[in-house]
Amino acid sequence: MTDFRRVTDHLSVSPQIGLEDLAAAAAQGFRLVINNRPDGEDSAQPTSAQVEAAARAAGLDYIHIPVRGGPTPEQVEANHFAVESAAGPVLAFCRSGTRSIVTWSLGEFNADARTRQQLIELGNEAGYDLSGAFPR
Repeated sequence: MTDFRRVTDHLSVSPQIGLEDLAAAAAQGFRLVINNRPDGEDSAQPTSAQVEAAARAAGLDYIHIPVRGGPTPEQVEANHFAVESAAGPVLAFCRSGTRSIVTWSLGEFNADARTRQQLIELGNEAGYDLSGAFPR
């Protein structure tokens, strides 16, 4: 089972999930899965189409916002909109979970939803160092 790391009541992030993890995510109450990992980063990872099919079969909504390196402003905005519009808790994943939490955090920061310090603390609690993620 993959490591779903709770960030807030509405968002958890995870390293790469397996197709079998989607039923577990649905059973835990997640409503939306955001895949922040581009296809083809690793030959062993499932494709976005495979993850989407398994997510939908488990009754989950799905969106693919692939991030290479740091997220673009458009990716941050799309990710923020997806999380804010979700019908319930969201699970976002990438290779390690870092791109997912950074992309979410930048959206929160840009929307003035949370301060830099609040986001750094949430990141630390989930096991991610966000101290360098925000503009000063």
